Amino acid sequence: MPAFLRCALLGAWLAFTAAANASDAATAAEPAADSAGPVTQTGTPRLSFDQSIAPLELERFIDGVVRDAMKSEHIAGVSVAVVQDDHPVLIKGYGMAGPGRPVDATRTLVRIGSLSKTFTWIALMKEVEAGRIKLDAPVNQYLPPELQIPDQGFKRPIRIVDLMSHAPGFEDIAAGHLFVYKPEQIISSAEYLGRHRPDRVREPGQFATYSNYGVALAGYILSRLNGEDFETIVEREIFTPLGMKSTTFREPFPARPGIPAPMSPELAANLSEGYQWDGSQFHAKDFEYISQVASAGSVSASAADMARYMRLLLNDGTLEGVRIFGPETAKEFRTQILKVPEGVNGWAHGFMAQLLPGGLHAYGHGGATGLFFTNLMVVPELRLGIFANVNTAGGRSLVARLPELLVENFYVAPAAPRPGDPKLLDSADHYTGNYISTRRAYSGLEKFVNLLGSDNSVAVTKEGYLVTKAGKEGQLWVPDGAPGHFIAAQGEQRLVFNLDSNGRALSYASPRGTLTLERAGWFLDPGVFSKVAGLTLAVALILWIRLLTHWSCRIQATRWQRRAHGLALGAAALWLVAFAAAHLSSGAERYDWPGAWLLTASTAALLAAIGSAALLVVTPLIWRRAQAGEGGWSTWYKSSYTVAAVVFICFAVLVGVRGGLRPWA
Repeated sequence: MPAFLRCALLGAWLAFTAAANASDAATAAEPAADSAGPVTQTGTPRLSFDQSIAPLELERFIDGVVRDAMKSEHIAGVSVAVVQDDHPVLIKGYGMAGPGRPVDATRTLVRIGSLSKTFTWIALMKEVEAGRIKLDAPVNQYLPPELQIPDQGFKRPIRIVDLMSHAPGFEDIAAGHLFVYKPEQIISSAEYLGRHRPDRVREPGQFATYSNYGVALAGYILSRLNGEDFETIVEREIFTPLGMKSTTFREPFPARPGIPAPMSPELAANLSEGYQWDGSQFHAKDFEYISQVASAGSVSASAADMARYMRLLLNDGTLEGVRIFGPETAKEFRTQILKVPEGVNGWAHGFMAQLLPGGLHAYGHGGATGLFFTNLMVVPELRLGIFANVNTAGGRSLVARLPELLVENFYVAPAAPRPGDPKLLDSADHYTGNYISTRRAYSGLEKFVNLLGSDNSVAVTKEGYLVTKAGKEGQLWVPDGAPGHFIAAQGEQRLVFNLDSNGRALSYASPRGTLTLERAGWFLDPGVFSKVAGLTLAVALILWIRLLTHWSCRIQATRWQRRAHGLALGAAALWLVAFAAAHLSSGAERYDWPGAWLLTASTAALLAAIGSAALLVVTPLIWRRAQAGEGGWSTWYKSSYTVAAVVFICFAVLVGVRGGLRPWA
């Protein structure tokens, strides 16, 4: 489709939904395939797994990576914590947290996004240890009638363990409510769960598709079970015993009845600003509130507190004589729930499992808001934990790669890139094409914008590499044994396709294990939509240009031809309004979902679809033989209006299937 329209709607969508999506953010995009900025080797000899990193060498390495990234990626502030052998090795801040305030890793609170979820899972597993929650029990067993999840035609109930594996089978909706930007928009968790319940779109337990709503359910269950707000439970059961004085699920807003108490003024004074780079300077942006689903992502914490947290995880639930959870629970946090092929990331009871170079197993979680990006990873075989956070939009790549870079630099000699396999070209058609993320809305305008922003593709290069691409980020893979099995050209990640009986790829799990990419059918294929959209825009413009230069075509027309002429011009005008409004929607504020321009675009498209259908109905009548006294159109004119009717109705169908003709939804 026209580049300006694609960029406009995609820009609007990214503004409305914070990557929580992301990781969550969110999000469906994968971490950048390359590192953030050049990496200078320290010259330190490679260490065996039983050796520890020298603090000075570690600091030099981290300093080099972080400072290069801050310069090249325009990052305002960075917080880093590294622990090993049950001791903090490095706790350090870089850059600014606010005007005149440097990042202080011991005091500055940064938003950690979905890393917050790991505290929720610990609190839940403590209830499992106490026998008050059963992992295989249906979620509805712990919910009041008004919040219970309807079956919607599915056979299996959603279980607690399905929430922990991110496999409850929900669609993912977020626009306009996951993050809000005014304190008065914050609502209670119960109200949120009732008002914004997503539809079920598959049986639970099939595969992971990241679900903030599922974690919000878990937080509400904990609150209802204990008869107090979730924030208080975690403070009493986790933060206070661990001495994590600069960590909280609470956010800074004016206190009001029905909402958990806000962050204390003392902690709020140490909050880092969230920044955006405009090409010449940093701008502090509005605070992103997520208290309505606090258990899914509202934590603010200092790097020093996160160092204590990593020590707890590496010590199987105990820190300095204080036990938070037992060894069996610690084992569960390293045991994947869903069966996935070796090397493919999965969910280990709420923690993400990942295979690192050298065959090392890591566990942790990422996190993102629209402005902050976080990564935490513990590597038990190295007794090592790494936490990194940036306070600037666009800084994801640094935190995504830093833990792996550190491990590679000190413990694993760089491996030569794997060569491509030219034989892959023989089966390239089995894999190539466009794919659509399962982490999306499945109806309404949010579905439309999700699909418009979908840019996931698979290709095969002439050198025999498979390339998976998400937006501008790509990763190379080479065949690895059985058909459909691939290994990263650099690293230990695996990619496994689900194939049909003819060997054609149907889907594959994303390398991070947060979602599945399904091959796009004809109706949802981004390439088909782009071509038909471009053709529709061209036809609409041509019709109006011809009106200005060939008015005689209407004067000479038959009665039905004149009617068709009016319908065609009306539909063309409405399609042009829809395109223009979609372009203007890119200027909408983040909290203004769906925004006046996007609503205008959808309403105009709906009316254009109705006009296009009417034009198609009368099209056969324009081919009738002219009556006496009627001039009638030439075959060329009749053919051109027929083509316009077909193009317009095809585009209307594609927009309708994608949810774009539902301005009320």
